[in-house]
Amino acid sequence: MPIIEQNGVNLHYEVSGDGPALLLIAGMMSDSASWAPLVPILEPHFTVIRPDNRTTGRTVPLNAPASIDIFAADCAALLGHLDLGPAHVMGHSLGGMIGMRLAFIAPERVKTLTLAASAPLRLERNVALFKSLLAIRQSNAAPDVWLSALFPWLFAPSFFEIKGAAAQAATLSLAYPFAQSAKAMAHQIGALDGYVPDAIADLHCPIQALLARDDLLMPADLAQETLGDLPTHLVPDAGHSIHWDAPDAVASHLQEFIARFEETLT
Repeated sequence: MPIIEQNGVNLHYEVSGDGPALLLIAGMMSDSASWAPLVPILEPHFTVIRPDNRTTGRTVPLNAPASIDIFAADCAALLGHLDLGPAHVMGHSLGGMIGMRLAFIAPERVKTLTLAASAPLRLERNVALFKSLLAIRQSNAAPDVWLSALFPWLFAPSFFEIKGAAAQAATLSLAYPFAQSAKAMAHQIGALDGYVPDAIADLHCPIQALLARDDLLMPADLAQETLGDLPTHLVPDAGHSIHWDAPDAVASHLQEFIARFEETLT
């Protein structure tokens, strides 16, 4: 099991594929396995690196100190450990916030940055939502109730038109052996609650944003206001889980963006 020791934490990660280094940083309540729809598309073109952020997956202890700065420092340490040179980085949601902080604290580690359903934007509503979901999870409700409340915030409307899709997703989530515990979820929410957005102008690597047209957690219009003139693609028929709803579109935009800079930045 690939791990590095980082300030008393055993950070688990996965690496596969061949080509320029590409670091994928997962979002809230997600770990390295959350990139499953994209990995087969990206592996032929990139060395794909997927860490389990603190509070998630096989990274332990799950109650280790956690913040956006600490998550970013873990990513920088991982890239240094792998010694593959500067990496292209894509972060989803919270992972995009971590990616921005990584580009700020360790610019020498980042070639390009892609924000997937993410922006330098902190919405109090989202923090309140996650706290409410946690409260449902900690209650006496059936284990799938909090997931049923979460899914409409994650997936595009078309997902719910597929008979049994939501029930199947809940079953798979509950069966996942490394699913985030309620205590770890509370710890991660605390890290999100303390997030102070970075100024895009302070980041000096090439950046693009992939926003989802049906995203309820990171509405495209609000995100765009904070992104200014950065290259932005609006992905149709996709919700907040943009790489699950539209993996081919996400991979295509990512590859096209990286191709513009790979030769000039290596």
